[in-house]
Amino acid sequence: MKHDPIVNQSTIDAGDFVLRPLRKSDQGMVEFYGSDKRIARMTTSIPHPVPPGHAAGFVARAMSDETNETVWAIDGSHTGGAEVMGLISLDKMDRQQSEIGYWVAPSFWNGGIARRAVHALISANPLRDTTVFACVFQDNPASAKVLSNLGFTYLGDAESFSVARDAAVPTWTYHKNLGNGAD
Repeated sequence: MKHDPIVNQSTIDAGDFVLRPLRKSDQGMVEFYGSDKRIARMTTSIPHPVPPGHAAGFVARAMSDETNETVWAIDGSHTGGAEVMGLISLDKMDRQQSEIGYWVAPSFWNGGIARRAVHALISANPLRDTTVFACVFQDNPASAKVLSNLGFTYLGDAESFSVARDAAVPTWTYHKNLGNGAD
């Protein structure tokens, strides 16, 4: 009998939901939401359409000890909500720095979930980062507003490749210093 690996990753309380490690049972909802063109187009890595096995591979990598990216499900089931409302991650860089990424399923948009999830993750600082970076596509002002409202500082314009769009897309880059409490 093969068991799922034990993930040494904290669960973070965000009030009416928690940020918890991904589990194999999440792959159906990750595939369902990731297949939504509105989600895929706002990420760099989700293809559209999503090919068979993509979500399973993503969840397996997220559960592996051999990854630089730590992924949490935004889970509201303990308060009667959905088990997967979105995902949030920290991609470990060097020198105690990470890049944050997140998406919220469309049925949960405009409820402040992204803001509360980013705030909870930054406040918990589970990777003990001194700096967190973020990039958002310029045609996604809602994500830019989340970051600005949480004290992230705009660094400049750049571009990132979007697999779903099959193109380089203009981005806004932000950072937040966590090490000494200064922004």
